[in-house]
Amino acid sequence: MKTKLTRQLESTLYQYCLEQGAYVVEEVSMPADQGIVDTLSYQQLPDGQRDWRCYELKVTKADFHSKAKLSFIGNYNYFVLPQKLYEVVADEIPAHIGVLIYRAFDERAMALAPRPLSAPGFLTVAKKAQHQTLQVDEQPLISHFIASLFREVDKAKRVKKGLQLYSDDQLYKELRKRAQSGYDIYDPEQNLYDRFIDDCQNDAITALQTELDARNAEYQALQQKYQALTLPHLENDL
Repeated sequence: MKTKLTRQLESTLYQYCLEQGAYVVEEVSMPADQGIVDTLSYQQLPDGQRDWRCYELKVTKADFHSKAKLSFIGNYNYFVLPQKLYEVVADEIPAHIGVLIYRAFDERAMALAPRPLSAPGFLTVAKKAQHQTLQVDEQPLISHFIASLFREVDKAKRVKKGLQLYSDDQLYKELRKRAQSGYDIYDPEQNLYDRFIDDCQNDAITALQTELDARNAEYQALQQKYQALTLPHLENDL
């Protein structure tokens, strides 16, 4: 599970890469068993060359010393760290690896911002990464990059479609699963079934009331039209 701070770093780094004009995706498996990089960015340079950058996000000292493989295979490679962690581990970072420092925006300043901010904080370069030759074959890396992009697009489409993707049987089973704790006769509002029935009944009442209002409006319009047609004849008879 990602911590709140990790998600903040991830969100800020994503925006940072976009502002650099790069394509970016999180959690990309590397070819040749080079592990999984937290964030990978790709940029086509004016001279026709490609720029690959790998970013590893760390929020605690234990996380920094994790045995998980560091997938620093890019042309430029960075740790993304909070300021306090960088002060603790600075001497352990290899000379060719760069460092981006994360700082969160002040919550009061965020609340007063004229428009919603695109990220919860900002990044500054504490240490520049040194260029290196790509450590894996580029064609497999491109394939892995595209596969990860597809995964994110598919995930977004599933979220957008929501429950449409699930059959009635799947939804029913999920409701049954969530109701395993039993029926609470003393607090019916806590029961999914009662809440669902109440909502359906309220929707039905609202729909019927809307229909009734429309019928009444139509009746009033016809009555006025009828009166407009018959009134001249009554006046002539008088």
